[in-house]
Amino acid sequence: MSETGNGNGADPRTAPASPASPTCTPSPAAPAAPRPARRTVLTAAAAAAATAAAAGPATTAGATALTRPAPAAGPEPDPAAAGLAPYASYWFPDSLPPGKPGPGIVWRSLAAWSPGSDPDLAHNTATVPLAPRFTPVPANRTARAGQARIAALVSFGPTALNPSQGSATADHYALTHWAYLDELVFWGGSAGEGIVLAPNAPVIDAAHRNGVPVLGNVFLPPVAYGGDLQWTRDLVRRDPSGRFPLAGRLVEVARTYGFDGWFVNAETDGGDSALAGLMREFLRALRTAGAPHGLRTTWYDAMNSTGKVGWQGALNALNQEFFEDRTGTVTDSVFVDFRWTARSLADSGALAERLGRSRHDLWAAVDTESRGWDAQVPWDAIVPREGDHVVSLGLYRPEWTRDHLTDRSPGAFHRADDRFWTGASLDPARPAPEPPSGWRAPATAVADRSTVSGLPFGCSFNTGHGLRWYEGGAVTSDAPWNHLGLQDRLPGRRWAVDTAGERPSTPPAVTLDFADAWRGGSSLLVTGVPAAPVTVGLHGTRLPLPRTAVAELVHSGGVRVELGVAVREAPAPGAPVPYTWLPAPAADGGGSGWRTSRVPLAALAGETAYALAVRITGRGTAAESWRLGALTVRDTAARRPPARPVRLRVTAAARRGAEAELRLAWDRAAGPVRHYELHRLLPDGTRRFLGGTCGTALHLPALIRAGGEAAAAFELRAVDEVYAVSAPARTTLPWRPGPVSR
Repeated sequence: MSETGNGNGADPRTAPASPASPTCTPSPAAPAAPRPARRTVLTAAAAAAATAAAAGPATTAGATALTRPAPAAGPEPDPAAAGLAPYASYWFPDSLPPGKPGPGIVWRSLAAWSPGSDPDLAHNTATVPLAPRFTPVPANRTARAGQARIAALVSFGPTALNPSQGSATADHYALTHWAYLDELVFWGGSAGEGIVLAPNAPVIDAAHRNGVPVLGNVFLPPVAYGGDLQWTRDLVRRDPSGRFPLAGRLVEVARTYGFDGWFVNAETDGGDSALAGLMREFLRALRTAGAPHGLRTTWYDAMNSTGKVGWQGALNALNQEFFEDRTGTVTDSVFVDFRWTARSLADSGALAERLGRSRHDLWAAVDTESRGWDAQVPWDAIVPREGDHVVSLGLYRPEWTRDHLTDRSPGAFHRADDRFWTGASLDPARPAPEPPSGWRAPATAVADRSTVSGLPFGCSFNTGHGLRWYEGGAVTSDAPWNHLGLQDRLPGRRWAVDTAGERPSTPPAVTLDFADAWRGGSSLLVTGVPAAPVTVGLHGTRLPLPRTAVAELVHSGGVRVELGVAVREAPAPGAPVPYTWLPAPAADGGGSGWRTSRVPLAALAGETAYALAVRITGRGTAAESWRLGALTVRDTAARRPPARPVRLRVTAAARRGAEAELRLAWDRAAGPVRHYELHRLLPDGTRRFLGGTCGTALHLPALIRAGGEAAAAFELRAVDEVYAVSAPARTTLPWRPGPVSR
């Protein structure tokens, strides 16, 4: 992905009309030292791979993340000392670079790949299907449904040594604002590591739970930064029968690992029109082969029909054949380079419609990597406040919300991330006034979506990372962690808050908090609760309510609580949601500070719940705090515990004295399972949480012998949508010396 105006291989015909032409790439305020171009940083991995890899996964970043400072502790052990840690897959199309890869980097050929060639396949396979979504009535009058959509290119970690199943740090980009996304690209790749990336399973599982497709990344880098035109030729090579073998291979990879298609970015210059023609036919073959399986293809605006790399900042005569040609559809969408102007986007949308396509199949790139919400963007060129949206929006590197922070604690990250997606008001129902050059938060332009459309439904406000792990309000592991596959379906609107009567000068603050939780790593915290009622909107839903339906809230704090259930939608965008309020009587919490309120929904039998909320009222004059640890809705007539997983076993182990690294696997439990949780049963009878996953395999990087125990004992349980757990499956690891077994 190019830096605007760097001139590397650009077709002179595509240069901006003048330096004054507004583009999506911001002009940074004069820095003390020039910031490297994105492409320079990206492909510097070719020269620095060995040094970066030796420093650990936190510093071997894919794409532009090589500039990111490393956390205090790396998330995985040195692979040279262990060898059992699973990592996300990456490849070159066929030919490999000259020389040898750096430490921790494995050069692989996609042409030689098969499912059986991935020793980490069980750890890399996503299991959550792509959920269908619906669109509630928007929370404000400027958010539109059925117009612009949002794609995001996100680097969650390095290309090489990207953990397959999370890691032992809370410092992680735990994206939660899925409600505004329509496509996520697993961004990364470098000439020194690999240029075809399969997304890791936690990202896919979290996205799918929220109805968001995830695309792998094919990055053909510039020659000046390690790119080799042979890799492009390898990718689009025909076999003797005229087929494109790597198009079929990419479809097989996506289906095997469980993701939804490919983002193809060809920036290696030196080609000609014949190579461009092969690329076009390759893309058509890729889309045609993937479409029956629900796969999609997005093309990045770089190579044009001459075979040269010339970033257009538009859909035009030089690149339209990679989108739609005379014989039909070539790709599903185009990510328009940062060089766009208001005129070029308007012309692009018009051209898309003349080709019989939607103008919203074009993503206008907005660079948020360096300045985040301070990026200077002519928003009306994409998503005007008045009139129809021009094209869709493509966010480049929104993980800025984490990377720019000095305090990268989970709480600080989510406060920044909420501001990025919702706006400065932190309330999508009451957007802050926007200054002329200010940030236009996605929540103010695009309607949120939800997947909460069936029973049972549960949310424990778990973000997919934390400082500890909680069960029933008690800490069962004091180790920091991240695993997006364990993330809940969180409220899409952060946070729609309404106070009865006059709005106080300082309304109550709502946030995801990590100091205490009922289950997982976090809870919803409301601070500053006054004596007047405060409504906090939660989930948009489409829940059918039988007579036997019941809701349960697990909460703490001395306030009066009511559950809001809307059996009708809001009458118009921005209008109040018409909730029916039901008291939530509190039961004894058993001394933990948490209480469970059971709310029968029989009075609403036969209705559909369109939204859920809570209303809380302080009991005195002083402002109070309140936590919501879990909200579940289920049909008590259909209640049955999840089935036990079977054949839990240790599949590989490396013992080093009183420490071991190991892999475990099991057979999937019968019936619906949300995820699995693994505990260690200690000699004193207590259980310690070791990890969880949606799949059927788990890696433990460091297990320490407890006293003089003869064997480490493990218990694995299946967990359902409302957090009921199965009976355990059990196995042990004897403490004896021995070699690594695979």
